[in-house]
Amino acid sequence: MTEEKDREAVTAVDMANPSTAALRRRGLLTGATAGAAATMLAGLATQARAASTAFPEHPRWKFVFVNHVTTNPFFVPTQYGIADACKILGCSYQWTGSETSDAGQMVNAFNAAIAGKADAIASCLVDPKAFNGPTDKALAAGIPVFAYNADVPPGSDNKRLAYIGQDLYKAGYAMGEHIANLVDSGKVVIFIATPGQLNIQPRLDGAKAAIAKSGKSITVDSIATGATLNEEIGKVQAYYLGHQDVKGMFAVDGGSTQGVAQAMKQYGLTKKGVHGGGFDLLPKTLEIINEGFCDFTIDQQPYLQGFYTVMEMFMFKVSGGLVGPADINTGLKFVTKESVGPYLKTKTRYEGNSGAPQVVPHSGPIG
Repeated sequence: MTEEKDREAVTAVDMANPSTAALRRRGLLTGATAGAAATMLAGLATQARAASTAFPEHPRWKFVFVNHVTTNPFFVPTQYGIADACKILGCSYQWTGSETSDAGQMVNAFNAAIAGKADAIASCLVDPKAFNGPTDKALAAGIPVFAYNADVPPGSDNKRLAYIGQDLYKAGYAMGEHIANLVDSGKVVIFIATPGQLNIQPRLDGAKAAIAKSGKSITVDSIATGATLNEEIGKVQAYYLGHQDVKGMFAVDGGSTQGVAQAMKQYGLTKKGVHGGGFDLLPKTLEIINEGFCDFTIDQQPYLQGFYTVMEMFMFKVSGGLVGPADINTGLKFVTKESVGPYLKTKTRYEGNSGAPQVVPHSGPIG
């Protein structure tokens, strides 16, 4: 997907340097005098010049992001983060890869980026070996490579420069501890969209390890749901209908988590003592948590996975490789009925539910 098409897909993410006509179309100059309009445009020009002088003049570097599920709603805020960082730094980007977690398609996109002389490449390293060759090829050509959202295991032969994303095993382990606090005994299920892929398998492994360490008499089923939202939702519902003795339903990816939340609500499972939860901030999941039908979801800040990756790419390029490569953990935050309110009251590009740039005011204590 080109940068321009991607911007359409995430609802007009770029509004940089609007013309007077564009401002008038958006209603910003209604009733304004010509003098006021000139003042406004002069102010915008001054801000743009100030941003451009933070770094020396540089080429409009093109950064290619290779993704495993390019149309998945989880990555809408990631694309906003990419677009915002590129706008600030005067760069461009391409969003490409696979819609269905096909590593072969991703490798093809990776190789195309090398052939197209990308200035830097970021890839979700969802396979432990498939990206080793392309990474080596890119680095040999002088193209820096970063991992985002999914990373190879420690000790891997992949020579990517840095990883920007959640510590996936620790996140899964934290979820497993939470499950053991919610469920005393019995069967729980943990759904996973694509078993074995490195963006989510470490979470499942961590969750199972934490449950086992708890010493509780809990058995764990792990069920594959698929790479698209509709099949994930269907697989979750089908599992519950065939296993109505389950004490908890959880998931390690956003689509399956929405499926868990919808099944919890549809079948009234909280009243039956069943617990549920998972990962990510899909709007339907947040709504159902707020309604009290699901226990939690975990925020991994997808916006930052795009924004920080561009920042590292840019710093590598502008500093000649002296600055940039650094692993960044984008965090782990449990979102519950008690804390979900701000996510629902605001619509922002940081969570991917609005395309409008804005400052979100914060009130009250932090913590």
